[in-house]
Formats: sequence, C-alpha cells, structure tokens
Amino acid sequence: MKKHLLAIAVTALAAGSAFAQATDTLAKIKASGSVTLGVRESSGLSYTLGNGKYVGFHTEMGEIVLADIQKALGLSKLEVKYQPVTSQNRIPLVTNGTVDLECGSTTNNAARQKDVAFAVTTYVEEVRIATKASSGITSIKDLNGKTVATTTGTTSVQTLRKHERAGGVDFKEVFGKDHADSFLMLETGRADAFVMDGSILAANISKSKAPADYKIVGEILNVEPIACMLRKDDPAFKKAVDDSIKRQIADGSLAKLYDKWFMQPVPPTNTKIGLPMSDATKAAWAAPNDKPMEDYAKK
Repeated sequence: MKKHLLAIAVTALAAGSAFAQATDTLAKIKASGSVTLGVRESSGLSYTLGNGKYVGFHTEMGEIVLADIQKALGLSKLEVKYQPVTSQNRIPLVTNGTVDLECGSTTNNAARQKDVAFAVTTYVEEVRIATKASSGITSIKDLNGKTVATTTGTTSVQTLRKHERAGGVDFKEVFGKDHADSFLMLETGRADAFVMDGSILAANISKSKAPADYKIVGEILNVEPIACMLRKDDPAFKKAVDDSIKRQIADGSLAKLYDKWFMQPVPPTNTKIGLPMSDATKAAWAAPNDKPMEDYAKK
C-alpha cells in the first residue's frame, strides 16, 4: 500500500514539475541548456537556405533575443534548436512545448491570444496582391472571375473572404500548403494572383527565376501586427523576450537588422527586396506594445 501511495506521489510530483516547466520556459532553458526556436521555410521574415540553415529578419532577431536570455541566465553555452513550422501547426507546436519561441511571420490577433502570448510587435504587415506584370490586374475588383492563391492557415484567408463578400467580387480560391507552394501556383499559371503579407510576396518575387515578371498591386487589404509567439501564462519569459526586443529597438540594432534584410541584397540570390520600413512599423517600435490586429482596425 505504501509503495502504491509512493508511486502516486512520485507521479503527481513529476506531473507538477512538467507543468511548472511548461509555464516556466526560463527554468526549462536553464535546466536543459537548450531552447527551440520556431522558424519558417518560405516566409518573408524567416526562411531556409537549405541544409538546416534558417535566416531572415525575424530569425536573426529571435537569435539575438535568445543570446540576451543566455546572458541573463548566466549560461556559458546555449544550444539553439531550429524547428520549422507551418501556418497550420505553429500554434499547436508552441502550446505543446515543442517550440519555445516562434519568430516567423505570425499575426497577433484576438483569437490566437486565447491560446498563446505574443511579444511586442516587431513588424506591421500590409496584405497585398501579387500578380504577373502582364496580367492587367491592378486592384481587388480585377480579381472577379479569377483564381486567387493564398496559404492555408493564414489570416489572409479570412481577409480574402471578407473582401469577396464586401466588394461583391467573385473569385476561385486555391490554397498552398506553404508560401512557396502558393507562389508556385502564381508562377505556373494555376493562379492569377497571390494574396498575402507584402513582405512574403516581395521575398518570394525576389527569389523567383524572373523577378521583373511580377508586381505587387492594388490597395492594402489588411494591416496586421507581426510578433514572436510564446506560451501563455509565462510572464517571466515574455518579459525577457520583450526586454531584448526593446533593447534592440533602443540601441538601433533592430533598424540595422531591418536594413540588412529588406534594403540590401539577401541570400540565396543576393536580390534586394527593397521594402522600406512602413510608418506603422515605425510607430510600433516608437511605443512597443502587444496589441492585436483588431486594435489596428479601430484606427
């Protein structure tokens, strides 16, 4: 009987410890000497060069955040593991503890805030239309009767449907499994347009075989705050992440990072994306906050 009670007590203690670790990421990092960074394979802010190498504005910023946390925890070494995520699996991988910090291209919105927490906004995205330069498409109304690609699991899916209903525009939607797949639909003529975050469109165009064949057109369809994502109910880890980002903003290093990834030639093709910082991103940096997308719509 005593052995049975002891076994129950040990199990309960282990479960309690696992729960505490799940909501205390800093303790988990310190105990394991490792951390898992969620990255994307074909986003504008985070992408792969192949061979397990991940780069981009948000990837590098996330690496700097983790280096600051390593310093704060007094760790002589910190192993950063890279976990590629998709639009569909990124939230489950954060909530189940697989990914500690996701710095891809995730929109902070009210629905997602029920499941995860967000660091302060580091990029304010504008959803636009990419099309072939020869298509004659210049705005949302020109999509009537056309085939439009977007990526499964993204906020652009809802944006597209909202404009379809509001504008009386009727188009066929096709869904890519990731951003590279969606762009491929445009490239191969299976879609007439690709609706997505401007940075993602610009990055995919710059990496394409013939960048001059494409253009970003039309009105801004939505304004979305992009931020690194982490587990809910872990204020100490959120503060550590936010403090690092605020430090990067204050000392000018984040602006230098932006210039490196958006205004200078970038790998793998060494093409310049040429996307100057928007006034909305400048405003988010001037007053760091974690407000969701819905707050931007009220303006």
